[in-house]
Amino acid sequence: MDKSMIQIRDLQLILDNRTILDISSADIPCVGIVACIGANGAGKTTLLKVLHGIVRPQQGCITMPLQNSNSALRSALVLHHTPMIRASVRTNINLVSDSPYPPQAGAVDEMLQEIGLAHLAQAPAKKLSAGERQKLCIGRARLLKPQLVLLDEPTANLDPTATEQVEELIRMLGKEKTGVIFSSHQLAQVQRLANYIIFMAKGQIVECGTPAEFFNNPQTAAAKQFLKFSAGLLV
Repeated sequence: MDKSMIQIRDLQLILDNRTILDISSADIPCVGIVACIGANGAGKTTLLKVLHGIVRPQQGCITMPLQNSNSALRSALVLHHTPMIRASVRTNINLVSDSPYPPQAGAVDEMLQEIGLAHLAQAPAKKLSAGERQKLCIGRARLLKPQLVLLDEPTANLDPTATEQVEELIRMLGKEKTGVIFSSHQLAQVQRLANYIIFMAKGQIVECGTPAEFFNNPQTAAAKQFLKFSAGLLV
């Protein structure tokens, strides 16, 4: 199996008599920065949860590539709304110390410096801005040293400055050779960050390709219609 690809075969997820995901066959890169796009309700967030293993489909299989140690690829998931516990910023980011992959000594403080929150280490996490919370969550995910980070709408409702800072953290993951799959409604952001695109519609992966292929020459009617009505998001 190609170590750079996640294989999805005959996957179906039905909740409350509604088909949420119906993917017959897809190969998704787990290297580089991959954008998952589509209209609301297309199944983007659910796909991320399925890839991470916290939602299990009724049928089908997902085959993750093995790493050099012959262990399965390890992922970290950052959802759009991640609650903070009533404690300091440092305590919140250090929650990973209880995981099977605790950070090394000093790594938490180094990460706080890298994500620009060292000056807020002792501040209550619940008082952080939305952008600061997102940086904390991405930093916490990085401390787990996963091979793949899954990000659900990482810059939704953030101001331009916070968006730029979070995008830089995503680029940093790519530079660290950590794969990223992120969902987004911001097509200009997708063009800035992604080197591969998954387009979803009605629970299906309808089209995949590079940004140049998708934006300049979409192959399906669904993709063409999506781009037509999303043209304003490309500026």
